[in-house]
Amino acid sequence: MAYRPSSLPIGVFDSGVGGLTVLRALREHLPHESFVYLGDTARLPYGTKSPQTVARYALQAAQVLVDRGIKLLVIACNTASAVAVDTLAQHFAPLPVVGVVDPGAEAACRASAAGKIAVLGTESTIRGGAYERAIHRLRADAAVYGVACPLFVALAEEGWVEGEVPEAIARHYLGPLIDSAHQSDCVVLGCTHFPVLSGVVRAVAGPHVAIVDSAHTTAQEVARRCQEGGLLAPAGSVLAEVRLLATDDVTRFARVGSRFLGLPLEPGAVELVDL
Repeated sequence: MAYRPSSLPIGVFDSGVGGLTVLRALREHLPHESFVYLGDTARLPYGTKSPQTVARYALQAAQVLVDRGIKLLVIACNTASAVAVDTLAQHFAPLPVVGVVDPGAEAACRASAAGKIAVLGTESTIRGGAYERAIHRLRADAAVYGVACPLFVALAEEGWVEGEVPEAIARHYLGPLIDSAHQSDCVVLGCTHFPVLSGVVRAVAGPHVAIVDSAHTTAQEVARRCQEGGLLAPAGSVLAEVRLLATDDVTRFARVGSRFLGLPLEPGAVELVDL
């Protein structure tokens, strides 16, 4: 496989709609780029599957994007990033592959003065310890506190992202780490659903705690890789477009996905594909 020309789109995949927060950040950082996004909604969540199954699903999803012609692959899924980023990088070499875990860990290490870092994620992400390992590779003395926040996923998908109830739930999850002797000075939003809840996280954490959005840190890494690899689309050379693919229920994908992408989506704009 040869390196892709700059005119090709960037491929992005996730197990569902949460990765659309990564796509949203990518579009903000790279407004001249085109994207093709695949949500493997028929087989979500990946977090309940074995590492071998996740790696197989990730390879199949990535292959769909590669077959359509992409110049860089983004794994917009914490579980798949933790399990399969090296596998995909080797399988599709020399195609550049970027996951969401390492950019978030790097940003957290830079943002935390005290080295006390709280990682908010799904139960599977926290149980797997991917962020903790990535942070400790960069900063061995860091104290990493993983916090599983399963209710955040439901709140995000229902669009309930501000007000007393979301703030009370955020206080329940974050309170012990912000108010106690731990005194975390950095919070990582370690799930692609969580950026839409950054407002309530900020309200609970307070102004002196750094909040790392893994979606934006991933977008920054993708921009860097494109720049260094000569893959940036020339400004104004093509009309940037976004193509959306899903493996199940395009109606729900469009309804829920619009909250994450920040744009109204119609089911007719989402292509149903089979893996």
